[in-house]
Amino acid sequence: MPETIKQQILALRQALRTYNYEYYVLDDSSISDHVFDQKMAELARLEQDNPQYFDPHSPTQRVGGEVTKHFKNLKHRYRMYSLDNSYSREDLLDWEKRLQKLLGTDRIEYTCELKYDGASINLRYENGVLQTAVTRGDGFQGDEVTANIKTIRSIPLLLKKSMLDTFEIRGEVILPLDGFKNMNTARLAAGEQPFKNPRNTASGSLKLQDSAVVAQRPLDCLLYHVVSDDLPVSTHYETLEMARTLGFKVPKAIERCASIEAVMQFIETWDQQRHQLPYETDGVVVKVNSLSQQDELGHTSKAPRWAIAYKFKAVQQSTVLREISYQVGRTGAITPVANLAPVSLAGTVVKRASLHNADQIEKLSVRLGDTVYVEKGGDIIPKVLGVDLSKRPVDAVPVQYINHCPDCGTTLVRKEGDAKHYCPDSYGCPTQIKGRIQHFISRKAMDIDGLGAETVELLFSEGLICNYADLYTLTASQLEPLERMAAKSAQNAVTGIKQSIEIPFEKVLFALGIRFVGETVARKLAKHFRSIDGLMKADMDALLAVDEIGERIANSVLEFFGDLRNIQLVNRLRQYGVQLMSNESASLAVSNLLQGKKLVVSGVFTSFTRTELKKSIEANGGVVAGSISAKTDFVIAGDQMGPSKRAKAVQLGIPILSEADYLGMLKK
Repeated sequence: MPETIKQQILALRQALRTYNYEYYVLDDSSISDHVFDQKMAELARLEQDNPQYFDPHSPTQRVGGEVTKHFKNLKHRYRMYSLDNSYSREDLLDWEKRLQKLLGTDRIEYTCELKYDGASINLRYENGVLQTAVTRGDGFQGDEVTANIKTIRSIPLLLKKSMLDTFEIRGEVILPLDGFKNMNTARLAAGEQPFKNPRNTASGSLKLQDSAVVAQRPLDCLLYHVVSDDLPVSTHYETLEMARTLGFKVPKAIERCASIEAVMQFIETWDQQRHQLPYETDGVVVKVNSLSQQDELGHTSKAPRWAIAYKFKAVQQSTVLREISYQVGRTGAITPVANLAPVSLAGTVVKRASLHNADQIEKLSVRLGDTVYVEKGGDIIPKVLGVDLSKRPVDAVPVQYINHCPDCGTTLVRKEGDAKHYCPDSYGCPTQIKGRIQHFISRKAMDIDGLGAETVELLFSEGLICNYADLYTLTASQLEPLERMAAKSAQNAVTGIKQSIEIPFEKVLFALGIRFVGETVARKLAKHFRSIDGLMKADMDALLAVDEIGERIANSVLEFFGDLRNIQLVNRLRQYGVQLMSNESASLAVSNLLQGKKLVVSGVFTSFTRTELKKSIEANGGVVAGSISAKTDFVIAGDQMGPSKRAKAVQLGIPILSEADYLGMLKK
């Protein structure tokens, strides 16, 4: 009898998975909703009566119920890059020319897909079972939201079959337009505020603590990219077809294109038809189809060279410019902001928009009282595009850009070749001081729990801190008397500050707030110099030797460490135990055989994947560069090496090593 019950349970699970796939992926159900609900109820009853047959991947587990108080931060095994944007045929032609030059061929096939407007997600499967679901985050790490993702019925918990032992697949969690409309209708009927737009609602849903609430929302997930070290196919298009056969919901709007002309035809077609889709899309993603060519092209510090997003024309509205205010950034940069009569734009009410700099104001010839055209750049950041001169008031006068810092009154400066004005009083301007401290405590930097922007404002105004090193001198007794600070919150803040000394060196370097040193640059500098002392001793040549570090960044680093006040701050952080040395670099090191050497990897290899080869180079002290230059020491060439790269290496007299040569070098 028990064996019969087990077989019943297994049969129901398999049947419900099939019905689920038909309904949510194929949009073609073979049974009625009533019959489906009956079978689901029967399975739930059998599982409840026979708990020994519990399975976390059962269809009954999609209703949620797991509560997540704190979302665990997980590192991505493969970085999730951003995409470069294009807005015209000329942009795409320029991109194609760069590809042809790098590959040394004009034979490039493309894959075109719609760019979905939702929240990016990375799903990891092992032996056909969903293991983790992680948000994009900063591209290097994100929040694990597996419990919430399991409630989305178009995402398979178990694959129909598996072609790979381990792989990751990426997609966009979206909220279809009909579902969004129905949710807002229900909220209004209940006297609640409606949600602003589908994208923000989908993104916010992934971070809800109660997965049962997420399960009630009609979320969907469209998959578009498979990642693995050992793909059994040779093109991106084939990876999508493979994903489709595994049971993933891969959209049908995908096309292989033999030329940019064919790409533009795809774009023009969908620019007209996109409004008929059941979900929002804001453009087309164009990718080089060949996986070997993708490997050859590689990535910049922010985006893959082999992919680009073509953005459809953004939504525009007109409104009245009431006032221009000026914001001071933590680096002293002044940004003019247009204060507008409120206007609804792409699902949100816009009251402010960036005017960027003095040159942009002059170019637009904008005046107070003007009716201006506003759009969301990339459908995210509002910006002023132009002026409706037919509605200009007769008494409107040209805008005079400010000469002094709106915060401290210091005369502004503007360096040659720089579009922005700056307040040069870095250590006396209160906004800059507070901005640097707020940057220091931020999640992507020191990630100090218990502190926020308002607390920093309060601590600064009370004279308890004047810089970020002062944070490490604070005590709970100092914080308790402050407004909105109770004993528990004061202790939490002090504990968060103490725990921040465990933050790794690369994040500390980013937290210092050196101009032009963002997360990616900080990571490269930390990896190359391995300690703050090594970086402080570096001269211009040593800095320029780091992959993708140019003169602007190098000058900024030299200027930062050339200021005694910054040296004193760093030494205070050292005294408080902050990590100023890269432990990871030391632990991963195998040898210093390639110390100081810059290598370029090109082609397809047999003993290594490209990722493994790059890790091997770095573990032996070398630096992997993305392109060949006079500073390259070696090129490691595999099969299908790009002819243009080979020609450039020969021209510059750079030694070209085979895979066997490299392995022999390591053995010696």
